[in-house]
Amino acid sequence: MPPVSREHEGQAETIGQRLRRLRHERGLSQRELSSPGVSYAYISRIEAGARRPSVKALRMLAKKLGVTTDYLETGSQLDETSARELRLAEIELRLRLDGDVIVDELNELLAEARAHADASTIARTHIALGFAANSRSDHAEAIRHLEAARECELVSVVSRPDVYVTLGRAYAARGTPRDAVELFEAALHELDRIDPGDVGARVRFSAYLSFALTDLGELQRARAVVTDALARTEPTTDPYTRVRLYWSLGRLSIEQSRPLVALDSFRRAVALLEATEDTLHLARAHLNCTQALIDADEIDAAREHLAHAESLLGPNPRDDDLVVVRLMQAMCAARTGDHASAERFADEGLILAGALPNEQGQLWWAIAEARAGAGNAGADAAFENAVTLLSEHGTVREYANVLRAYGRFLRDVGREHQALDVFERAANVASNLQGEPSTAERTDH
Repeated sequence: MPPVSREHEGQAETIGQRLRRLRHERGLSQRELSSPGVSYAYISRIEAGARRPSVKALRMLAKKLGVTTDYLETGSQLDETSARELRLAEIELRLRLDGDVIVDELNELLAEARAHADASTIARTHIALGFAANSRSDHAEAIRHLEAARECELVSVVSRPDVYVTLGRAYAARGTPRDAVELFEAALHELDRIDPGDVGARVRFSAYLSFALTDLGELQRARAVVTDALARTEPTTDPYTRVRLYWSLGRLSIEQSRPLVALDSFRRAVALLEATEDTLHLARAHLNCTQALIDADEIDAAREHLAHAESLLGPNPRDDDLVVVRLMQAMCAARTGDHASAERFADEGLILAGALPNEQGQLWWAIAEARAGAGNAGADAAFENAVTLLSEHGTVREYANVLRAYGRFLRDVGREHQALDVFERAANVASNLQGEPSTAERTDH
């Protein structure tokens, strides 16, 4: 392998300088390096910078010097394909470490890869562009690039599960959970064909499929998916696999208005995570417990879990986690009649929730409840904001429940006709829940 090019007098090495260096390193004279068609005088002029070698001369000289033509001409030991791969690897690393990606640079690389029919680089560049778009919450752009990446046969659910996960989340964030369902169903079929023994991957995508089905209100199908995945696991299955299942079961129970059943699942997740050093996911499990206890109207217990979560998240939590903390704080405050604190916590959450429309909707709901409790005329507008956001970005249960809350507010302020209209909308939305338990089941706690 040739040595790395050196610089001469602060400037990049020229072809002539490189040729002279390589000749000296190999102990060859100009005459010894010459060959028919490439005289020693021609070599002398190249080294002096008076001539640029022809393609034929480059090939002959490179062969005698034991280097590639690309290296002799450019100083690069990489061919074009390898050079593109190196550039892309550097970009991917920047994306993983700090999200520092220049989109123009990626688009330039994509155009170059297309011109050379470089399928691997085309797919990886689409993935990098998709992840970059997802990081700035440009869901349409993320979907466009990640769908293009999936068309490459090199991208599979086994080789790049992160592509499927990110694409599914982008579908959900865009408000098209049906697309997410189809994607995760395809992922499971692909797993059955490629690697049927990978229980961890099957459970992971079963959990994502159950989330998407829950967003659609198809609770019976969601529970069947999770139950099937749970049956495939064993006591020795890694804890994260089982945590995903318990989270899925807990979320299903929340959607079915069975908070104490959900709490049991979330507590199982907490127990598994306490045996690890993963404080982030443990904090999120405590936040799940907080949500279940708020729904069960056990506010003191909810605040205990919320305090654990805050402690585990540390002094510099991620914005998306802090948004959930502020939402839980607002909900607890509203339930105890501390309307001023509830609105303050929710306002702080809204500042951080710019890319989280579901959380924005719930925060506006908390503000609406606080303003209604305090007799503030701004409650109506806050409810309208919550309804608009959750109609598109909430689950079926969340949308139905915010409509019910809005209807109660309208009734309480004497706007009976509007209240009836909103209650009717809530009933129509709730009818889309497939697998919602009976009233008796909802009140068994």
